[in-house]
Amino acid sequence: MSGRRSKNKGYRTEKHFAELVEGKRVIMSGALKNWGYELAGDVEGKHGEKWEIKARADGFKQLYRWLDQSDGVDLLALKADRKPFLVVMELDTFLNRYYKSGDK
Repeated sequence: MSGRRSKNKGYRTEKHFAELVEGKRVIMSGALKNWGYELAGDVEGKHGEKWEIKARADGFKQLYRWLDQSDGVDLLALKADRKPFLVVMELDTFLNRYYKSGDK
């Protein structure tokens, strides 16, 4: 993918995600990071949380496979040696159970 198409894909993905979490995109987050500015995240959620957004055509295929391996699996816990656990879930699960339930 050319540089311009990659940037456009990143912009579209960040914009779409910001809409889903009722947040806002951090303008020029990628460019400012490349210039050495310390920024946290591509999207700021409605509760002030910072999101880093990654999009790949096929880059997360194994994660999706693990989540789909059996019915009823909602969360995937990942751990590398000497690293903390990471938790992966579908966005709908997160929004319905954890994010929107905390709205005031």
